[in-house]
Parts: sequence; C-alpha cells; structure tokens
Amino acid sequence: MSDWFTINHIDKETHIISEYRHWEETHAYLLNGADRSMLIDTGLGICNIYDEVIKLTDKPVTAVATHIHWDHIGGHKYFPDFYAHEDELNWLNGEFPLTMEQIKGMVVDRCDLPERYNVDNYEFFQGTPTRVLKDNDVIDIGERNLQILHTPGHSPGHMCFYEKDRGYLFTGDLVYKDTLFAYYPSTDPEAYLKSIERVAALPVSRVFPAHHSLDIGPEILLRMRDAFRHLKAEGKLHHGSGNYEYKDFAIWL
Repeated sequence: MSDWFTINHIDKETHIISEYRHWEETHAYLLNGADRSMLIDTGLGICNIYDEVIKLTDKPVTAVATHIHWDHIGGHKYFPDFYAHEDELNWLNGEFPLTMEQIKGMVVDRCDLPERYNVDNYEFFQGTPTRVLKDNDVIDIGERNLQILHTPGHSPGHMCFYEKDRGYLFTGDLVYKDTLFAYYPSTDPEAYLKSIERVAALPVSRVFPAHHSLDIGPEILLRMRDAFRHLKAEGKLHHGSGNYEYKDFAIWL
C-alpha cells in the first residue's frame, strides 16, 4: 500500500498528503510548528495516513478536519488528539445523514483500491474531540498560528484555516477546481455565498483545497464569489435550481 499516498511539499514545514487513486483526489495538509504538528483532514481512511505523517514530523500531532465528512475524517482513528467545530459534533455521535452502505458505495466508486482491501471493514469515525472549535479561534502550534474561519455552506460546521503570516488559506470543500456540492439537504447555498465572500476578502497568497488540482490561485476566490452573487441575483441560489458550469469549476445546487 506504499503507493497509495503521494507526498508534496509546500515549504520545509508544510506538506501535502494526497490520495490520487480515488476519484475525489483528497488532500490532507501537515503543518509542522515549533511545538507540535497539525494535520488538516485525515483523508479517506482506506490506507493508514499515520504511517506517512510520522515520516514528516517527530512532534505530537493534532488532527483538525475541515468538516465531518467521511472523506475528511477517515484517518482520525489514528489521532486521539483531534478538534472539531461545535456545529458538527452530532455527526461524530451517530447522527450523520448517510447510511454506512451509502458511504461504502462512495469509498469504492471510481477507485483503484489496494489489493486485498475489504470495504466491509470500513467505518465512519465517531468520537469526542479534545477541543471544540468556533469561529475566529486560533490554533497555536508553536511559531505558527492558524485562524479558524467558520465557513458553512457545504456543511454546517465547515471550517477554513487561515495562516495570515504566510498568506495560506486551506479551503476544504468550500473552494476547489471541480464541481462544488451545495445540493445535499445538509448544505446551505445562501451560507455558501457568505462564506465565499468572507474568504475572498482576505489577503491570500496561496489556496490549498481538499480535492483535485493543486494548481489553484487566489483569483479563483473572486470568480467563485462573483458566480454565487450572480446566481443569487437571478434567483437561482437555492436547492434544486441546477448545475452551473464555469471555466474551471461548477456549482451544483
């Protein structure tokens, strides 16, 4: 299973752990501080991300999910120290709105699974976080500070992580190059617009999404903001209105 993960490096203290053999092409981000490390999302849980993390840090690791969806907390079981947003604690306690059969179907969908992998053993992580996060909280990992931005829309407790000193914005499922999902019952298109407007107003030098292409610049924040604003102006910013395609992204409502 050693070829399941692909490792890239943003700078000497910041690394990307990607899972390109699944159609979602998930990215987790390891940020190493002076005192400890922070892992933003833990991926699909198909293979053990902990084995990759310990190659990149010798410090204690805290896992922080952008949101409590199966493809972002799959490796949480390896990190007993984890944080979560207050608005999604119920999803960590048996109230996630999809069945295990639905989740397992997405695990194996369009995926080059490892040999001998048995999806019947797949579990949706449940647990109690060591810290409950809210908007504008700051996580200090030692000479690196990450601001919590509560950015609902894709999910109720979705968070982006902003490192002002480096201009890094880790956007989770709020921003990436592909189809943005805002059609599930647990999504909120109006909140999505407000969240996009918020991150688009920040001085950002680099954008790091949770899925797909890593060739993504801060200008996409403005284009997505304008697309959502246009849909609202046309009365289309609501569930069931359709799928709207733009140059390098789409919005599914």
